[in-house]
Amino acid sequence: MRRALEVAVTGPPVDDTDATDVDDVPVGAVLYGPDGTELAIGRNERELTGDPTAHAEVLALRRGAERTGRWRLDGCTLVVTLEPCTMCAGALVLARVSTVVFGAWEPKTGAAGSLWDVLRDRRLNHRPEVYGGVLEAETAAVLRAFFR
Repeated sequence: MRRALEVAVTGPPVDDTDATDVDDVPVGAVLYGPDGTELAIGRNERELTGDPTAHAEVLALRRGAERTGRWRLDGCTLVVTLEPCTMCAGALVLARVSTVVFGAWEPKTGAAGSLWDVLRDRRLNHRPEVYGGVLEAETAAVLRAFFR
């Protein structure tokens, strides 16, 4: 989670633009391979790119799939600083990610136990392990500071 916090605060460089100079909500995600190696990172880039799907989790999944050459990311773990929304939770299920770890809970849009629980919905064919509230105080503080 500390690495995801680092990504949230500093952001990955996008071309020659510093992603922290853009007013995107500071959410960071890190995708780890089955052996624990870092495969990809993502930080919200909706404002930067004008893409409504450019959430940290989706970007980390896209980059991880590109790096591995496969869309099935079974055995992988995604660590993200904020509870995934429905879009991101759906993408995590479809990518077959094995474990999802998140920091702050999101009672307004969270889809990993707060508002919905897409990740553990028994009607779906894949359900990752979910660990929420990891370093919750630190991850929530970053978001509160942004919205102040």
